[in-house]
Amino acid sequence: MKTALIYTSPACGHLYPMMDVAIELRSKGYDVIVQTLSGETDHVENEEIKHLSINSEIESLKLKDYRENNPFAQIKSSFSSWLSRAPFEIEDLKKSYSQYNPDLLIVDANTWGAGAFAEAQNRPWVMFMPYCLPIPSPDTPAFGPGFPPPVNALHRLRDRVFNGIVQRYLKGIVEKLNELRSELQVSQLNTFSDIYYKPDLLIYRTAEPFEYARRHWPENILTVGPGLWAPPGRKPKWINDLPSPKILISLSTELQNDGAIIETALRALADEKGSVIVTTSAMDPENFEVPHQNVHITRFLPHAQVIPDMDLVITHGGMGTTQRALASGVPVCVIPWGRDQSETGRRVELSGCGTMLPKSKLSEKRLKSAIDEAIGRKEEANMIAQAFKKAGGAKRAVEAIDNLMPAAV
Repeated sequence: MKTALIYTSPACGHLYPMMDVAIELRSKGYDVIVQTLSGETDHVENEEIKHLSINSEIESLKLKDYRENNPFAQIKSSFSSWLSRAPFEIEDLKKSYSQYNPDLLIVDANTWGAGAFAEAQNRPWVMFMPYCLPIPSPDTPAFGPGFPPPVNALHRLRDRVFNGIVQRYLKGIVEKLNELRSELQVSQLNTFSDIYYKPDLLIYRTAEPFEYARRHWPENILTVGPGLWAPPGRKPKWINDLPSPKILISLSTELQNDGAIIETALRALADEKGSVIVTTSAMDPENFEVPHQNVHITRFLPHAQVIPDMDLVITHGGMGTTQRALASGVPVCVIPWGRDQSETGRRVELSGCGTMLPKSKLSEKRLKSAIDEAIGRKEEANMIAQAFKKAGGAKRAVEAIDNLMPAAV
C-alpha cells in the first residue's frame, strides 16, 4: 500500500479544498495522512484518514497584513508571516517523514518550508493551490490588485511596472527563503513565482472560464475545479421559512477587519423585501445590530448546506465561499478586502457570474446597485457551475497523481 502525506497551512480554507483528494486517494487504496490544524482532528478522522497536528508555533503565527495601509506593505507582511512558519514546517515533516516514510508528499502552496523539504526527498511530490494562481503570463495581468487582463501595450507596461515593484518588495523574502532552501540542498529561486514550477504536479483548485484563459499553461499545472468538501452540518429549519430573495453575507474566517461589509450591506438592504443571513466568522456577531426580524446574524452556519438555498452571496472574495456559491449556481457580489481577494473579484466580474465593488468605493448606494445587478446573474453562475463539474475534481487530480507514482514491482 502506498502512503500519501498531505500538509496544509493553518487555515480551514486550505484544508477543506483538499479533503476530497484525500478521500479519493484513500478510496484508491492509499494510506492517507493529513497534517493540519490541531482542531480538525475529528473532521479528518471521521473520513477514516489519519490526522497529525502541525506545530503549535505555526498556528500562533497569525497573518497581520490587515494592519497595513497599502497593498505592497500588505504583501510583504503576509509573505513574512508565511516565511516565519517555514522552519517549523520543515521540523514537522522531518518527524512525519521519518515515522511514516510516505511515498508521496502533497503540500499547501503557502507552506514554503514543507515544499522545500518535499523537493529535497527525490520522490514524487505535489503542491496544491486553493486560491488564484500568481504565475505571470502574457495573457494575465500582474497579480494582486485585480487588474483586468492586458489587451494593449499600456496594460502590459502597467503589469511590468507593478511586477517590478512587487519583486523589489519581496527581494529580502526570496533571499531568506533561498537560505533555507540551501540548507536542504535544493535549487535556488530567481523570483518568488519560481516556487510553483518546482513540484511534479500543481493541483489548481479552479477552472476556466472562472480562471483566465492562457494560451500556454505550465506543464506541471492541472486545473480540476474547486474542492467542495465540508464538515457535516445541518441546515437550520428556520432558513426554509425565510422570505425570498435570500441573501447570505459572509466574512473571512481569517481576521481582516472586514465588518464594514456587513454594516454597509445591512443598511443598503434595510428597506428591501426578502431576508438576509450573516455569518461573521472571525468577527464577533455581537458587534453587529440586527435591524429587523428578517435579518439573522451568527458566527457560523454550514455553508455547504445553506448556500444552495440562497439567491445571492455577498462576500469578501475568499475563493472558498465564492467558488462554493458558484458551484451551486448562486451568483456573488464581491467586496475584496485584501490579500488575493481583488483577483477573485475580478474573475467574478469578467466571467459574468456576479459583480465586484472595490473596498475604496463601498457605499450603500453603490453596493445596492451591485447587489441588484449580481442577483440577475443566475444563468452565468450556472454556466460556471457546469464548468466546475466538467473539470474533473478529485478523481482527475488522483489520476494525475497516480501517473507520477512508480509502478509497483
